[in-house]
Amino acid sequence: MKTLLSRAPGPAGTLELAEVPEPRPGPGEVRIAVAACALNYPDALIIEDRYQVRPPRPFAPGAEVAGVIDAVGEGVTALVVGDRVIGMPGLGGLAEKLVLAADRCVGIPQSTPFDEAAALLMTFGTAFYGLKRRGGLTGGERLLVLGAAGGVGLAAVEAGKVLGAEVIAAASSPDKAAAARQAGADRTLVYPRGPFDREGRRALSALIKDACPDGLDVVFDPVGGDYAEAALRSLRWGGRLLVVGFTAGIPQLPLNLVLLKSCQVVGVAWGAVAREQPGLFAEAAAEVVELHAQGRIRPRIIERLSLDQAPAAIARLAAREAVGKAVVVF
Repeated sequence: MKTLLSRAPGPAGTLELAEVPEPRPGPGEVRIAVAACALNYPDALIIEDRYQVRPPRPFAPGAEVAGVIDAVGEGVTALVVGDRVIGMPGLGGLAEKLVLAADRCVGIPQSTPFDEAAALLMTFGTAFYGLKRRGGLTGGERLLVLGAAGGVGLAAVEAGKVLGAEVIAAASSPDKAAAARQAGADRTLVYPRGPFDREGRRALSALIKDACPDGLDVVFDPVGGDYAEAALRSLRWGGRLLVVGFTAGIPQLPLNLVLLKSCQVVGVAWGAVAREQPGLFAEAAAEVVELHAQGRIRPRIIERLSLDQAPAAIARLAAREAVGKAVVVF
C-alpha cells in the first residue's frame, strides 16, 4: 500500500512516498481503508520533532481519517467490516490503510461525505470539547477566538455560535478575518504578526481591550505567544483562558493576573481524551457527528489533494498560510 513517511526530522519536503505492507489489526483493533485524511498544524510539528510526542521512525503523519472498515481484530464486536467510520489515530493517517483501536472510531451516516467527515474530529472535536466541557461556555457569554481562520479556529467560531455565545474572531489579515465572518463571527479584529518588543506587546493588549471594552468571558487560544497574555488581560472576573496550542510559541503568563481576575487557565488536550477517557471521547465525537448531520456545523475545506500533494499542503500549514482545511483523498 502507498503511504507518506517521515524517515528523519525535517520540514514537509523530507516526506517520502513509499510502498509498505498492509497492516493487520490485533486484538481490539480495526483496519480502515482510508478514503480521506485531513491535515492539521500538528502534522507540520510532528515531522520536525517539535510536537509533544516524538514517535519512532519511520512513521506517516495524519491525525484524523474517514473510511470503511475492511478487517477487524479479535474481540471487536461493536464494529464490523463495511462500517463507515471516522477515527483519530494521532498519526499514520496518510496511508491507504490504517490500523486503529476500535474505541477511537466513531460511525458516520451514509449521507456524510468522507472528505467532510475526515475534517471533523481534530477541529470540531477540539472546539466543542474545549468550549463546552472545559470552558463551560454558555449562551450570552462573550468568546474571543484567536487564530480564527485556521481549521480549529473556524471550528471554534462555529461551535461558539452553536453554544449561543457572542463570538469575536481575531486573525492576522483582513482575508482571514473575512473567512471568520463567513463562519458566523459577530465581530472581527485583525492583529499584527509578532514577534513583539515591549511596546508591541502593549499595543497588542490595547488592540484587544479596545475591541472588547466590556471584557471577555472565554478565550479560545490555539496561538499562544504574546497573544495569550494580551487576551488574558482582557478577561472579565471569573473568565477562562483555554490553552489549545502554540503556533506563535509557548507563552509565559503573569500569574498575578490569574489571581487578580479570579480567572482560570485551562488546558484543552482533546487528543489525550481518546487515550485517557475513551467513553468521553466517544460521546463527544458522536455529538460532533450529529451536529454535522443536522447541518449545524460544516468544515471549510479549501483544497482536496492527492497523497503526493500532501507535503506542499503541510508546508503551508507550517507557514501559517492556510485558511480552513486541506484534505487528502484516496
